[in-house]
Amino acid sequence: MTRHKDREYSQELFESLQMMAARSPRNEHFAGPTFTHLDAIAAEQERELRKMKKFRFQLLHRWLTERFAPCRVADISGGKGLLAYLLQKSGWEATVIDPVYQPLIDKYKDISTGKRIKIAAEETVSHINKPFVMEMGQQFDLLVGLHAHGCNAAIIDAASAYGCGFVLFPCCVIDEPFFPPVGVQWLESLSDYALRSNKTATPFRLNFKGQNIGIYDVGNCRLIEMG
Repeated sequence: MTRHKDREYSQELFESLQMMAARSPRNEHFAGPTFTHLDAIAAEQERELRKMKKFRFQLLHRWLTERFAPCRVADISGGKGLLAYLLQKSGWEATVIDPVYQPLIDKYKDISTGKRIKIAAEETVSHINKPFVMEMGQQFDLLVGLHAHGCNAAIIDAASAYGCGFVLFPCCVIDEPFFPPVGVQWLESLSDYALRSNKTATPFRLNFKGQNIGIYDVGNCRLIEMG
């Protein structure tokens, strides 16, 4: 029963975010219709078994590389750098921004083949060992915050100031400049903040267990076109 209620609540939140995004005049040009050629792929992926939360990096890497052309991307609060590493292997210029340096992990599972992949000891990803601040957005085309506690509002501010795109998967409200009002979800509050900053905040889902709803704005990023 609890799981069923969670699914219903997740769908209710997703639909709320869709309605909010529709308020943005930029949404008609930049959001869902841009990626309609991926509808069949997305539908097939939704039929896959729901993956464990630990595979969120691989799933987000797949989602990004299916839609965005390689660019300068900041993996904010990127921890051990798996997402940045996967994007780097796909031809992106990826940098982890995190005040606490952690060495790159030594292995991961390829979700397309099911095989475990070892990462050579000499492989690295670029790091900026500082907390993310808005001004850092000038160096990047796309800002990614996967559970980037304390950075979500700053990411939106940077995207608004410098034209970069953003992809956010917020979780807890920690060290942010504002809190959601009573009865409003953090994702809804962030979406509203983005919309008031003239961004689109289009919602999307990844197929893993737990909080799997994100929001994005493409900014000035180049997209992968059909064909």
